[in-house]
Amino acid sequence: MKTWFYILLIFFWAIPSGFAQLKTYSFEEAEKLSKENPKPFVVFIHTSWCNYCKMMKNSTFKNPEIITFLNDNFYFISFDAESKKDIHFNNHTFQFKPKGQNTGIHELATALATINSQVVYPTVTVLESDFSIVFQKHSFLSSKELLVILEKTK
Repeated sequence: MKTWFYILLIFFWAIPSGFAQLKTYSFEEAEKLSKENPKPFVVFIHTSWCNYCKMMKNSTFKNPEIITFLNDNFYFISFDAESKKDIHFNNHTFQFKPKGQNTGIHELATALATINSQVVYPTVTVLESDFSIVFQKHSFLSSKELLVILEKTK
Protein backbone atom coordinates (compact mmCIF):
# COMPACT_ATOMS: atom_id res chain seq x y z
CA MET A 1 0.00 0.00 0.00
CA LYS A 2 2.82 2.40 0.88
CA THR A 3 4.49 1.67 -2.43
CA TRP A 4 1.39 2.69 -4.38
CA PHE A 5 1.09 5.84 -2.36
CA TYR A 6 4.68 6.84 -3.16
CA ILE A 7 4.27 5.99 -6.82
CA LEU A 8 1.16 8.15 -7.05
CA LEU A 9 2.83 10.94 -5.13
CA ILE A 10 5.83 10.95 -7.47
CA PHE A 11 3.56 10.72 -10.53
CA PHE A 12 1.44 13.72 -9.55
CA TRP A 13 4.46 15.71 -8.41
CA ALA A 14 6.51 15.07 -11.58
CA ILE A 15 3.83 15.46 -14.25
CA PRO A 16 2.94 19.16 -13.79
CA SER A 17 6.57 20.21 -13.73
CA GLY A 18 7.06 18.64 -17.17
CA PHE A 19 4.61 20.96 -18.86
CA ALA A 20 5.39 24.60 -19.51
CA GLN A 21 2.64 27.04 -18.75
CA LEU A 22 2.00 30.22 -20.65
CA LYS A 23 2.54 33.26 -18.45
CA THR A 24 -0.45 35.54 -18.90
CA TYR A 25 -0.51 39.14 -17.73
CA SER A 26 -3.13 41.84 -17.41
CA PHE A 27 -2.54 45.06 -19.34
CA GLU A 28 -1.65 46.83 -16.10
CA GLU A 29 0.83 44.12 -15.03
CA ALA A 30 2.52 44.00 -18.42
CA GLU A 31 2.82 47.78 -18.58
CA LYS A 32 4.40 47.91 -15.13
CA LEU A 33 6.82 45.06 -15.89
CA SER A 34 7.81 46.58 -19.23
CA LYS A 35 9.14 49.67 -17.48
CA GLU A 36 11.75 47.53 -15.71
CA ASN A 37 12.25 44.95 -18.49
CA PRO A 38 11.08 46.26 -21.89
CA LYS A 39 9.63 43.54 -24.12
CA PRO A 40 6.92 43.61 -26.77
CA PHE A 41 3.35 42.62 -25.90
CA VAL A 42 1.33 39.91 -27.64
CA VAL A 43 -2.38 40.51 -27.15
CA PHE A 44 -4.82 37.71 -27.99
CA ILE A 45 -8.25 39.31 -28.40
CA HIS A 46 -11.10 36.83 -28.18
CA THR A 47 -14.64 36.22 -26.94
CA SER A 48 -16.26 33.32 -25.12
CA TRP A 49 -18.54 32.48 -28.06
CA CYS A 50 -15.91 32.51 -30.86
CA ASN A 51 -15.10 28.96 -32.02
CA TYR A 52 -11.86 29.96 -33.75
CA CYS A 53 -10.78 31.70 -30.55
CA LYS A 54 -11.40 28.49 -28.60
CA MET A 55 -9.42 26.52 -31.17
CA MET A 56 -6.46 28.87 -30.79
CA LYS A 57 -6.64 28.67 -26.99
CA ASN A 58 -6.69 24.87 -27.10
CA SER A 59 -4.10 24.31 -29.81
CA THR A 60 -1.88 27.26 -30.73
CA PHE A 61 -1.41 28.57 -27.19
CA LYS A 62 -0.90 25.05 -25.76
CA ASN A 63 2.02 24.32 -28.08
CA PRO A 64 5.21 23.99 -25.98
CA GLU A 65 7.32 25.85 -28.55
CA ILE A 66 4.87 28.79 -28.60
CA ILE A 67 4.69 28.82 -24.80
CA THR A 68 8.47 28.94 -24.42
CA PHE A 69 8.91 31.59 -27.11
CA LEU A 70 6.17 33.82 -25.68
CA ASN A 71 7.37 33.42 -22.09
CA ASP A 72 10.96 34.28 -23.03
CA ASN A 73 10.39 37.19 -25.42
CA PHE A 74 6.99 38.81 -24.83
CA TYR A 75 4.37 39.80 -22.31
CA PHE A 76 1.32 37.74 -23.30
CA ILE A 77 -2.13 39.20 -22.63
CA SER A 78 -5.27 37.15 -23.19
CA PHE A 79 -8.10 39.67 -23.52
CA ASP A 80 -11.82 38.92 -23.62
CA ALA A 81 -13.25 41.68 -25.82
CA GLU A 82 -16.50 41.56 -23.86
CA SER A 83 -14.86 42.05 -20.47
CA LYS A 84 -16.69 44.65 -18.39
CA LYS A 85 -13.73 45.61 -16.22
CA ASP A 86 -12.12 49.04 -16.68
CA ILE A 87 -8.54 48.79 -17.89
CA HIS A 88 -5.92 51.43 -17.16
CA PHE A 89 -3.29 51.22 -19.90
CA ASN A 90 -0.93 53.68 -21.58
CA ASN A 91 -2.28 56.64 -19.56
CA HIS A 92 -5.89 55.93 -20.61
CA THR A 93 -8.86 54.27 -18.96
CA PHE A 94 -10.68 51.94 -21.35
CA GLN A 95 -14.23 50.84 -20.57
CA PHE A 96 -16.84 48.36 -21.71
CA LYS A 97 -19.36 49.96 -24.07
CA PRO A 98 -22.78 48.27 -24.06
CA LYS A 99 -24.54 47.93 -27.42
CA GLY A 100 -27.73 46.30 -26.20
CA GLN A 101 -29.13 44.50 -23.19
CA ASN A 102 -26.47 41.79 -22.96
CA THR A 103 -24.02 42.80 -25.66
CA GLY A 104 -21.20 45.23 -26.06
CA ILE A 105 -17.50 45.56 -26.60
CA HIS A 106 -14.57 46.88 -24.65
CA GLU A 107 -12.99 50.09 -25.96
CA LEU A 108 -9.56 48.50 -25.84
CA ALA A 109 -10.72 45.62 -28.05
CA THR A 110 -11.99 48.19 -30.53
CA ALA A 111 -8.60 49.91 -30.47
CA LEU A 112 -6.63 46.69 -30.95
CA ALA A 113 -8.80 44.45 -33.15
CA THR A 114 -10.56 46.67 -35.67
CA ILE A 115 -10.29 46.13 -39.42
CA ASN A 116 -12.44 48.07 -41.91
CA SER A 117 -14.48 49.52 -39.03
CA GLN A 118 -15.33 46.07 -37.62
CA VAL A 119 -13.83 44.18 -34.71
CA VAL A 120 -12.73 40.70 -35.78
CA TYR A 121 -12.13 37.65 -33.56
CA PRO A 122 -9.70 36.18 -32.95
CA THR A 123 -7.10 38.90 -33.38
CA VAL A 124 -3.46 38.72 -32.41
CA THR A 125 -1.89 42.15 -31.97
CA VAL A 126 1.78 42.71 -31.24
CA LEU A 127 2.69 45.96 -29.50
CA GLU A 128 6.18 47.36 -29.05
CA SER A 129 7.20 48.30 -25.53
CA ASP A 130 6.17 51.89 -26.43
CA PHE A 131 2.62 50.52 -27.12
CA SER A 132 2.73 51.10 -30.88
CA ILE A 133 1.10 48.37 -32.98
CA VAL A 134 3.69 46.51 -35.06
CA PHE A 135 1.53 43.59 -36.19
CA GLN A 136 -2.13 42.53 -36.36
CA LYS A 137 -3.69 39.34 -37.69
CA HIS A 138 -7.46 38.97 -37.71
CA SER A 139 -7.96 35.21 -38.01
CA PHE A 140 -7.05 31.82 -36.63
CA LEU A 141 -3.30 31.22 -36.48
CA SER A 142 -1.73 27.80 -36.22
CA SER A 143 1.32 27.27 -34.03
CA LYS A 144 3.61 27.30 -37.07
CA GLU A 145 2.11 30.52 -38.43
CA LEU A 146 2.29 32.27 -35.07
CA LEU A 147 5.88 31.17 -34.47
CA VAL A 148 6.98 32.68 -37.81
CA ILE A 149 5.23 35.96 -36.90
CA LEU A 150 6.71 36.05 -33.40
CA GLU A 151 10.22 35.41 -34.69
CA LYS A 152 9.88 38.31 -37.14
CA THR A 153 8.48 40.74 -34.56
CA LYS A 154 10.81 39.78 -31.68
